[in-house]
Amino acid sequence: MKAYLTRRYMFSASHRLHSKGMSDAENRETYGKCNNPHGHGHNYALEVTVSGEVQAATGMVCNRKDLDGFVDRAILQNFDIQNLNLLPEFADDVPTTENLCIALYDILQRGFTGAHLERVRLEQTIRNSFE
Repeated sequence: MKAYLTRRYMFSASHRLHSKGMSDAENRETYGKCNNPHGHGHNYALEVTVSGEVQAATGMVCNRKDLDGFVDRAILQNFDIQNLNLLPEFADDVPTTENLCIALYDILQRGFTGAHLERVRLEQTIRNSFE
């Protein structure tokens, strides 16, 4: 039987929403206060859901220690307390939370082998979350 495991992780990062392909006026109109030249920060909640068969030997979908270790090394150590605009993942993309969610999914999809990656959900504020 297929089972699901969801783990929640927290990190903080700042960003400025500003597209190089738009004028300053277009950026202000599009992104509003999120286009502040000094940026702004968020406390993100990342939920990672994996799935797979429950292993008879362990009774688990995957070893939570393995998942936690991978997320810590691949995501938390690289994104926590960072300015997203300065990271290589956003050299060509605006660091919206939509794009951040996609980047985190890609990192997890490429690197975690302990179970099948089902979903990445990123909560930016109490009112905004992305999958």
